[in-house]
Amino acid sequence: MIIGLTGKNAAGKGELAEHLKSKGFVYFSLSDALRDEAAKQGLGHSRDVLIKLGTEMRKKFGNGVLATRINEKISKLQGKDVVVDSIRNPGEIEELRKNDGFIFIGVDTDEKIRYKRILKRNRTGDAQTFEEFVEHENKENNDEGAGQQLDKCMGMVDKIIESNGTIEEANNDLDSYLDSLKSN
Repeated sequence: MIIGLTGKNAAGKGELAEHLKSKGFVYFSLSDALRDEAAKQGLGHSRDVLIKLGTEMRKKFGNGVLATRINEKISKLQGKDVVVDSIRNPGEIEELRKNDGFIFIGVDTDEKIRYKRILKRNRTGDAQTFEEFVEHENKENNDEGAGQQLDKCMGMVDKIIESNGTIEEANNDLDSYLDSLKSN
């Protein structure tokens, strides 16, 4: 089983990925492919640098380039369960759907809750005001061909997990969904 995760900043994708890792899933992030490329080019790993680099790579190599790089790694795992995080462009989804058993899950969370989570985690480069948070959101969801298109990605999911409550509630929703797939 290969599960892809998408959602806006601080929606809870990382928490769901951690839950799946605890169940034996091998974890990949498309952001890791970006960080690898940034390191090769001697660039920093700030959110702005990675967003710009991702757009440049998609323009140069196609919208599925990051997923293609992850698919190469997945192909070497021979039947292991995998979770892929940080899917932000429809081209990445198309590339990942080439894998048998790919399930695409969107994590949806109210923006006020996501903003509170960002303040709590206090990562470098995260917004410090709600207005800055909204500005980052708009920039990250620019709907351009090679840019991030989170709303379009959410429209392509197989299942939405609501993450407005506790981590445990979101994990339970995910487990119930996966159990329903196994029983079919």
